[in-house]
Amino acid sequence: MALQVVVISATNVPNPETLGKCDPYVIVEFQGQRKKTKVCKSDLNPTWNENVDLELSGAGLTSKDELVITIKDWERIGRNRLLGSAKVGLAELARGGEQAKELSIKLQDGNGRPIQASINLKIVYRPLKGAGGGGGDSKGRVLGQDDDEEEEEEYEDEMQDEDDEVDGVDQVDAATGQPVKRKHKHRRKGRKKVRSNLSTKIQDFQIRIRVIQARQLLGANIQPIAKVTVFNQTHQTRVKKSTNSPFWNEAFFFNFHTSPAELFDELIEFQVHNAKTFRSDALIGSFKFDIGLVYDEPNHAFINKWLLLSDAEDTMAGAKGYLKICAVVLGPGDEAPSIKSGAQDEEEDIESNLLRPAGVQLRPATFKLRLYRAEDIPRMDSAFMEGVKKVFNIGEEQKELVDPYFVFSFAGKEVKSRIMYCCDHPEWNQELRLGLQFPSMCERIKFMIRDWDRMSEDDNVGTLFLPLSLISSPGDTDNDEGFLPTFGPCYINFYGSTREYSDLPDEYDDLNLGKGEGVAYRGRALVELVTELGQLPEVASDDIKNDDILRVQKFMRRRRYRLHAAFQNATMINAVDAPVEFEISIGNYGNKLDENVAPCASTTQPTNAVFDGCHYYFLPWGGTKPCVVVDSHWEDISFRLEALNLLLKIISSLESNIERVRIGIKAKLPTPELAQLLISLLDQLVTDCKKPIPSPQAGHHVPNELDRVLNEYRVSELQNISGMAMKLRENATDVHEALSDTENYLALLKNLATEPQNSVPDVVIWMISGEKRIAYYRIPANELLYSSDTMYRGKYCGKIQTIQLKYPGSKSEKEKKAEIPALLRLKLWLGLQNQELEWHKMQKEGELAVFAETYENMVNILGTWTNKGPTMSRPKFSDSQGKVSLPKEGFIPPEGWRWDSDWYISPELSMLFDKDAGHHQFMEDIYECQNRNLPGGHWGEASRPWTDVKGDPCPNREETVLPAGWKWDYDWQVDLSRAVDEEGFEYCVEATIGGYGPVEKTYHLCRRRRWVRSRTMVMDVKKQAEKEKFKQKREEGWEYAPLFNMKFHAQERTMDLVRRRRWHRKMVAEDPRASCFFSIKLDEGDQVDTSMTAPRMFLTFDKAQKYQLRAYIYQARDLLAADDTGLSDPFTRVSFLTQSMVTERVHKSLCPTWDQTLIFGEIEIHGNPKGIEAQPPTIVLELFDHDTFGKPEFLGRSKAQPMVKLDPADARTPVLQWYDITRQGQEGGELLAAFELFLMTGKDLPFLPPKKGSLFLVPNGIRPVMQRTGIEVLAWGVRNMKKFQLANVSSPSIEFECGGHVVNTCVIKNTKKCPNFDENLYFFDVMLPKEELYMPPMNIRVRDHRQFGRRPTVGNVVLRTLEEFRCDPLIVTEEDEGDGSIVGNGPTGEHVVDMPEEKKPKTSLFQHPKLFGAKRLSYPQMELPDLTLRKAEIQEADLLDEEIDWWSKYYASIGETTKCKKYLELGLDKLLILKTELEKSEGYNGFNDFCHTFELCRGKNEDEEESNAVGEFKGSFRVYPLPPDPSEPVPDRILKSVPTLPDSFTVRVYVVRAIDLQPNDPSGLADPYLEVVLGKTKRNTRDEYLPNTINPVFGSLFELTARIPIEKDLIVRVKDYDLISSDDVIGETIIDLENRFLTKFRATCGLPKTYCTSGINEWRDCMKPKEILEEYCTNMTMSAPLFIGNNSVKVGKRVYNLSEFEQNLKLNPHHGPTEERLALHVLNTLPLVKEHVETRPLFNPLQPDIEQGKLQMWVDVFPASPGPPFNISARKPKKYVLRMIVWNTVDVILEEESITGEKMSDIYVQAWMSGVDERQKTDVHYRSLDGTGNFNWRMVFPIDYLPAEQTMVHKRKEHFWSLDDTELFFSPLLMVQIWDNDNFSPDDFLGTCELNLNCVPRPAKKASSCSLKLVPDMDAAKPVKTVNLFECRRLRGFWPAFSDEEGDRRLTGKLELELELLTEEEANERPAGTARDEPNENPKLDPPNRPETSFLWFANPLKTLRYIIWRNYKWYIIGLLLLILFILIIALFIYSFPGEISRKIVGN
Repeated sequence: MALQVVVISATNVPNPETLGKCDPYVIVEFQGQRKKTKVCKSDLNPTWNENVDLELSGAGLTSKDELVITIKDWERIGRNRLLGSAKVGLAELARGGEQAKELSIKLQDGNGRPIQASINLKIVYRPLKGAGGGGGDSKGRVLGQDDDEEEEEEYEDEMQDEDDEVDGVDQVDAATGQPVKRKHKHRRKGRKKVRSNLSTKIQDFQIRIRVIQARQLLGANIQPIAKVTVFNQTHQTRVKKSTNSPFWNEAFFFNFHTSPAELFDELIEFQVHNAKTFRSDALIGSFKFDIGLVYDEPNHAFINKWLLLSDAEDTMAGAKGYLKICAVVLGPGDEAPSIKSGAQDEEEDIESNLLRPAGVQLRPATFKLRLYRAEDIPRMDSAFMEGVKKVFNIGEEQKELVDPYFVFSFAGKEVKSRIMYCCDHPEWNQELRLGLQFPSMCERIKFMIRDWDRMSEDDNVGTLFLPLSLISSPGDTDNDEGFLPTFGPCYINFYGSTREYSDLPDEYDDLNLGKGEGVAYRGRALVELVTELGQLPEVASDDIKNDDILRVQKFMRRRRYRLHAAFQNATMINAVDAPVEFEISIGNYGNKLDENVAPCASTTQPTNAVFDGCHYYFLPWGGTKPCVVVDSHWEDISFRLEALNLLLKIISSLESNIERVRIGIKAKLPTPELAQLLISLLDQLVTDCKKPIPSPQAGHHVPNELDRVLNEYRVSELQNISGMAMKLRENATDVHEALSDTENYLALLKNLATEPQNSVPDVVIWMISGEKRIAYYRIPANELLYSSDTMYRGKYCGKIQTIQLKYPGSKSEKEKKAEIPALLRLKLWLGLQNQELEWHKMQKEGELAVFAETYENMVNILGTWTNKGPTMSRPKFSDSQGKVSLPKEGFIPPEGWRWDSDWYISPELSMLFDKDAGHHQFMEDIYECQNRNLPGGHWGEASRPWTDVKGDPCPNREETVLPAGWKWDYDWQVDLSRAVDEEGFEYCVEATIGGYGPVEKTYHLCRRRRWVRSRTMVMDVKKQAEKEKFKQKREEGWEYAPLFNMKFHAQERTMDLVRRRRWHRKMVAEDPRASCFFSIKLDEGDQVDTSMTAPRMFLTFDKAQKYQLRAYIYQARDLLAADDTGLSDPFTRVSFLTQSMVTERVHKSLCPTWDQTLIFGEIEIHGNPKGIEAQPPTIVLELFDHDTFGKPEFLGRSKAQPMVKLDPADARTPVLQWYDITRQGQEGGELLAAFELFLMTGKDLPFLPPKKGSLFLVPNGIRPVMQRTGIEVLAWGVRNMKKFQLANVSSPSIEFECGGHVVNTCVIKNTKKCPNFDENLYFFDVMLPKEELYMPPMNIRVRDHRQFGRRPTVGNVVLRTLEEFRCDPLIVTEEDEGDGSIVGNGPTGEHVVDMPEEKKPKTSLFQHPKLFGAKRLSYPQMELPDLTLRKAEIQEADLLDEEIDWWSKYYASIGETTKCKKYLELGLDKLLILKTELEKSEGYNGFNDFCHTFELCRGKNEDEEESNAVGEFKGSFRVYPLPPDPSEPVPDRILKSVPTLPDSFTVRVYVVRAIDLQPNDPSGLADPYLEVVLGKTKRNTRDEYLPNTINPVFGSLFELTARIPIEKDLIVRVKDYDLISSDDVIGETIIDLENRFLTKFRATCGLPKTYCTSGINEWRDCMKPKEILEEYCTNMTMSAPLFIGNNSVKVGKRVYNLSEFEQNLKLNPHHGPTEERLALHVLNTLPLVKEHVETRPLFNPLQPDIEQGKLQMWVDVFPASPGPPFNISARKPKKYVLRMIVWNTVDVILEEESITGEKMSDIYVQAWMSGVDERQKTDVHYRSLDGTGNFNWRMVFPIDYLPAEQTMVHKRKEHFWSLDDTELFFSPLLMVQIWDNDNFSPDDFLGTCELNLNCVPRPAKKASSCSLKLVPDMDAAKPVKTVNLFECRRLRGFWPAFSDEEGDRRLTGKLELELELLTEEEANERPAGTARDEPNENPKLDPPNRPETSFLWFANPLKTLRYIIWRNYKWYIIGLLLLILFILIIALFIYSFPGEISRKIVGN
């Protein structure tokens, strides 16, 4: 199936070149495909004769498809320019069969205006066999496959051989007839894009569903109802009576407040039920898919898609019907596409637009999950019962406290495994089976392990989601068959909350449900997934066969892995209450706090954090860096992880190269340099893609089926990408287009770089303080995996990386924790044990040492230190926690290791730091204590006269020694800044209890006061003293604490009762492979403890290199506001390793300029300087807002890398860069800074920067180069200012600040009278950076002038850049004629009549015409060829028809042709229907050409709070360079004067209709009405609200008077009417009328296409077209238009002729004078606003980012009295009466059998208008024996009908409690049914006949010729002749009735009917009653002449005897009577014979 476009030639191509001719080429675009032709050099009439093949991806053409043809001018340097474009509709080709047509198409310019050029094309469409036109193939849209999945790679084959032929026919060029080179196509395998990790942030979402209609539902005479269930909400449609093709067109809105991660996996389910039955089989069919599927679509929507309904329980039953729906998922800020259904197209092909699963049809399938085993499941239950059993000696051995079972779920179904009680390593060996319809709409399989609980709800252990797109592929239609979902056998890893059990609720339990990133490993399970098609499972689970259990053993083979970590630095620590240690774990190996895990060297030694001198803490590891190693056992899946690493490296390389090209584009590099960058990018990509993907090695790896197919897929994809990149390298002509292509390649690669079978768990780093886990970081194992090939090696394997730890769960976000928990700099390495030597080779710096470690513990008993006694709660020698006894003599060196030294004391380094460590200035304090013995007595010296704050004795203040290296700042002073009395004393009853207060009471017995004295450090002396102190301390090494479980410190205090010291003993390895874990020999009986203990490992450095860091902090912009004023007092804190510094504070600014250099003195960094240069430590930049009270408020954070200079003489200069600042995902501005790190080698460092006061400035070589710049400011006014401190802002002025210069405006006297400034123009002459990158922002502050000289800031705004306002200065020149004009490369583009297609930014801004002075500007003018004049044919037409109104014009414009047929026939004007707001339409730039609107803010920037906008500033700027010499003249100002506004305006607001409003009532509907607010004027239509609709047609006009600018904001609201409560606002839109008046585009009143003086298109503007044209010329400083006669006008240098515009126009009496018409035609070629209807989104303050619907409307603004308004009142229906006479029925099937065995039916006919459901019945024709029924019965149906729309209108109440009638619109469908009457059971349905009164099939004249051929949709190939009853008014004949109860239609009867349609007036003139009631006339109906056999049997017994019994059984009756007579005679004979005989004998 293909579409071929032959691009033949073009003529009269525009020439934009100044010299020479253009180089045109053609781009053909279709459905996302984009193909180019060759370039024709220097040719204005080019000929290409080139074939372009477009693939249709398995779907046929539809009537809505179109081609986009674009001709561009190829440029070697610069962007290719647009020459012309056109759209080609393909509706004619979509009719079916092979089609071809040749076209010559006129082109349009970039603004949609026609030009002289045209292009010649030939289009050939070849559908697949069996694919109709418009339909495509029977497959429809494949769900689960993206539109852009199947890309094609084309190449030209130079070799012509037999294989080049396709279908045996050579391809021939349509233009030349010559054979052409064939392009071969290689189709890539389709695969769905992998959904990226979704946010867990809770947001507002709205899901809109519109259920339009259903077709071909299974069943007859059903009453369908559709139900929609989304997540946990359900809505349903109305019930439709007796139809299997219901039309609902109902919309439902579902609102959710949840996270995308949770929402997108939930389901949308559609169900269609038969409402007539309440049985279980009421469900007809259903369809479901997940919400994420919709969100992944373009515009996040399915629009007008058909769903294939099926029965989930009965999969073999096939399709149950089709349901047409729209579905939209809207997130914050998403624009809502329209979900309004188009006009009902009877010929619409369902198949071509069908949503279905991939595959021809839904097939039953079974997921078989073979669940083998699990391991490492954490404890989940309390040990309370185990403890009780232990006390009473009940039970067996110790049990594992978890009862796991496995849950496998998909598409809303789930199946569970058996529960394995008390087992943390269960072996289930079960097969779980899940039935589904395949392929399914749902994307993710869910695996969950849960813990069974007897009493409470089951707990979640862990959850894993497995996307189907990763483990399956739909393939394509050619050679790749794809593969079904398959997985494993493979282990899957579960992550969630921490493993440690607690009886308290788990605060991170959400992580176990898969919400958010799991923080710990929770176990793993071995599973295998197999998909079987064709049947559903009979049982949900079964045991796995032994053969399968044995088969899977090979996948469980383990190898020994080693995980090494070498820590370099731990900085920015925030946990300082207890010693800090770091734990490294992989899986459960290395988990320190899990009691079931053997000990290993997985943690660093516990260390107290030390203050860094500014703000943070660090761990003082010095030259002894801790190392850890974790042994683990995993499957060898290196081939999977290496393949993943290869793909990730290709992606990383491509991303960095793309970024280089982007930076080059931003820096405006020359095109050749950009091209070189792009070529090197593509070369690198091709080279990377040719790298082989690792494959499994036999004997080492065990691959499975998924490995095989994934490898094939990846190899194929890389080959395709490589081929496309090579082709792009050869053919690329435009850098931007080529960059776009490479970004597509990047997306394809990212889709490849996923590994579903990664069974090696992630590496987790934990920070532990005490026994508590504080923060973590997860690293995928593949990033650390070692491989001998560097391309396959992990990204961070053996490399130093900086890791920022995270708080677990979402707690930090909720609590808004700003600080970093810790910043780690470390190396990590993961590899097989036999590769460990490679790790040691990487350790080129420092010596790796292994130590045995034990702590000696002592207690203080009565002042004596001892290791015995009752208080000794720890062993004499133990581990750091005191849990394990570790006597020194008990250590046995492991095998392969030996001792290298004896035990020695190794004090913990943090103990050697004094309390003043890190401080440059320190406050010494000491307390003077006094007491008294009696209450009220005299104060005397206490027993401890001088103490510290804890009460411990210390020397008095005179004896306090000044430490070496410090100096006192001042003498001792009493601290009076606390709660104390005048002398500084505070009082309490007892000093040991505390509770001090500032007031003395008689019962107080103790008091104290604090003396303070500050000292400052002197650096040099301090260093020497520290070394001596360290040496001294090492000899003792004791650390003290009150108790063992409290924090230890170095100095002994009074309260200290315990102490300890650390002992180390070094070991060396004799065997590099030997394990280093000790066995401990216990004292009792010399037993060896089976538990092992781990050694400590360190990387020791002999000496550290010293560095100096210089941080150049220049400025920041766009910071978050943290104060109520809307500003901040920002400062920056710079952290680098163990030091941090802060800049000065800048008061009240969001764009502070610090211009400050921070110099970090001697920083010791261990390691090779070359390594530091390659991977320098990270610098962390944090911005804070200073607050006078409380701690600083966090504003954001960024990270940077310094430029490292190992030689101070290095000439490189760092460049200032902008660093993005973020605060918890929120953008927080940018920081401009640079950093240098110097190695201090002894050489002189560069000179220090210059100082300003005590601060260093940024040096000259680094700070930006400045130039003299002029900034013109237009300060127009302020608007909508909110109150400040409860008072109105009435007298504001504005302060503009840029680059340190400030300009203040005048003060507005009163904003209520005039909010504009009296003086509007201001000027800056300022030095600003030459490069735009460094341009400082423009700060705008609004101050209000209040009484007593107060000038508070009431609002501010920061313009981040003035690039948009840059222009060139105007240059004054002298013209030849003598009058001066300004000629410039300045901003003049807006005055050119012919707007250029691509405007340069510097000339794109508009200067209002009145802003210029007296000098005349020279502008280029359009010169176009003259056209010959033609006479227009004037045609008289009577347009006074009821079907022609404004709505006809509207419907003609939106394409609803059925509602405006006559209007279209007359060819009248159409409107421009805009899909967005007018100001956002293309080319209008928000109407900001005169002045921009800037939103003023005040208050804090908080995500969750309401908007902090407080008003608007209207103004504009012009920025241009000034001459550097101040003596040179300054250029003329660009802004010179401003316009004046009229006193009042007339505003007309036309509101047409609303679309898809948010429903406010429980019914899913609303009762909308309009409210228009302008200033204090408020109008509404509450009394005319429209009930029960969310798509109301308003047709309302509001005429208001406005005083602009005081009343400039027009608010149009849609509200919901409520009877009792207040009315709710559904949504509102705001229109700035001032901008519309001031813009150059003249947005006050749109220009129509023709000038009419009467009729529905009557001219409504206050100015005539000639006046508007003259005004335009004046504003554009052109000469006035010169009219030459009536038919020509000269505007500028161009002459326009009327014949150009009115070649085919048929004139009518409404058209106006010739001159006005010509002027209007000229205006329509100019960039002015045309007559339009704009579509404005509605928003509600309660959901500010979610669109609540759309409003179609427009606004006219008139400064003078306007013309007559349009009448847009909604159309009113016309009343008609339909009279139907049922004469007879013929050939009705006989459904019943009488008691006599005859076939018969009791026939009656019922009829109703569809949607009205008021049914009328005939009487019953009983006992029809031949299918004939005689009725002569009249039915009368009054209907309301809209002739223009061919729609019937019906009003009815939905429920008996409904307040209002609901207005419903239907096709005028007459339903006629034949029924069989039953008295004691429900009547039987026989057949139906549906007649659409707009297109009634012509009836048959005779019953014999009436057949199913008269049914319109019976045979699409043979259309049925139809008539419109509203035109012919009367019909009589036979129509067929049919039934499709059994799936196939069959004829069940024929109806002889007479239909007559009358208007209400005609019906009153010719009355007729129903049935045969009076008045029985027009015509008179006689009773039917029915046969005598027609009667009801039990009502007529005599007739029953005569016509039923006698007729059928008369001979039987006669025979019976004769028999009875005979028997009577015999009886009489027998009775009388004896008597007679005896009488004879006796008597005679």
